[in-house]
Amino acid sequence: MGVTRAALPNAPLILDLAAGTGDFSRLAALEYPRARTVAVDITERMLWLAKQAGVKLAVCSDAAALPFAAGSFDCVFVGYGLRNFPDLGAALTEIERVTRPGGWLVTLDFFLPANALIRTLYLGYLYAQGTWWGLVLHGRPRTYTYIPDSLRSFVSIDEMSSLLREKGYHRVTARRYILGGIGLHWAAKQS
Repeated sequence: MGVTRAALPNAPLILDLAAGTGDFSRLAALEYPRARTVAVDITERMLWLAKQAGVKLAVCSDAAALPFAAGSFDCVFVGYGLRNFPDLGAALTEIERVTRPGGWLVTLDFFLPANALIRTLYLGYLYAQGTWWGLVLHGRPRTYTYIPDSLRSFVSIDEMSSLLREKGYHRVTARRYILGGIGLHWAAKQS
């Protein structure tokens, strides 16, 4: 995944933003045993679940108003949270602020494929799959359809890469999955 590619210091300070149940925090702890991670989410219940799963430090906060000093973190991870930020630009500005010069932002999320036909097919596929699995697993067809709903006004992988450059990142690279429907970004903050 993106954890080792970020080439972090031996004992990095890592922000797991939109942490949910702390998956990136736990993954970072496996790759960097001396890492100190801070899980941040806007939902207290998710942070409670993260702590139950072994995450030590969790903070309830909005991504656009983080309670940390500038340049605090060696790396910020955002897993499947970008498309849920009400103001993506404001959140990226705040992420850039709390990342140390030369530090990394690593994101993994769903994106809109750039091709209009593929985009339409992809959203239809996600909606059908979400409905199916919501019914099968939970008896509620709308359980997972929030994913295509959240994507309808989101950006493509290339648009995200451009936005990262605008916000002060360089060495921006992206890896595409599912014809551009999922993207993994690495971006280094300028020194």
